[in-house]
Amino acid sequence: MKENKYDNDVFFQKYSQMLRSQKGLQGAGEWSELQKMLPAFAGQRVLDLGCGYGWHCKYAADHQASSVLGTDISEKMLQKAREINSAPQIQYQRIAMEDLDFPDESFDVVLSSLAFHYVQDFGTLAARIAQWVRPGGHFVFSVEHPVFTAYGTQDWYYDQNGKILHFPVDNYYYEGRREAVFLGEKVIKYHRTLTTYLNTLLINGFELQHVVEPQPPAEMLHLEGMKDEMRRPMMLLVAAVRK
Repeated sequence: MKENKYDNDVFFQKYSQMLRSQKGLQGAGEWSELQKMLPAFAGQRVLDLGCGYGWHCKYAADHQASSVLGTDISEKMLQKAREINSAPQIQYQRIAMEDLDFPDESFDVVLSSLAFHYVQDFGTLAARIAQWVRPGGHFVFSVEHPVFTAYGTQDWYYDQNGKILHFPVDNYYYEGRREAVFLGEKVIKYHRTLTTYLNTLLINGFELQHVVEPQPPAEMLHLEGMKDEMRRPMMLLVAAVRK
């Protein structure tokens, strides 16, 4: 199943109002940590899987990447990327990441931001990425944290007055399809454990460099709801190198 919720007019309009959509990388709570994990881009061939608005593509291009390919299943996303994050060395392509095919060692760096939880078969995709990236090349990605995806609804438990009680974590070891609500709309995502994410990289010839559960940066804690983000991890950041 390859859901393309982002080409739905209502959903896309809601997404466009998010802080990360309006302010780019500086509006993404995880960026301050993710930025530290990125390799040097100068002279590198970069692939961005699920590139969305193209913020990471533009960052790579601005840091002298020799070529950048951003892929996404959403035409609306790519239209926006071409509008606000273009550069001579960036190309954008509409395609599901599961359908991509490249010769071995086509890239020096593979990136993905908050996209793999929409992919049903992470193992197969990771094996293909291991072929696409050269030995010594980098694979850096962010996903929704397994604690966040486990139960499925991705919402808090509230008391009768609407006050947050706690965040539900259940069925953690039962990997697979979840029906979540994101931006008020039903979205299909796929839960997998932390073990699965990390061991999948190891068995495909990657060496882990960094594993980070990013906290909200201090400068964002004044924003509505941000202090509650300290109560459970929402994201997982991973950086690895192909051996």
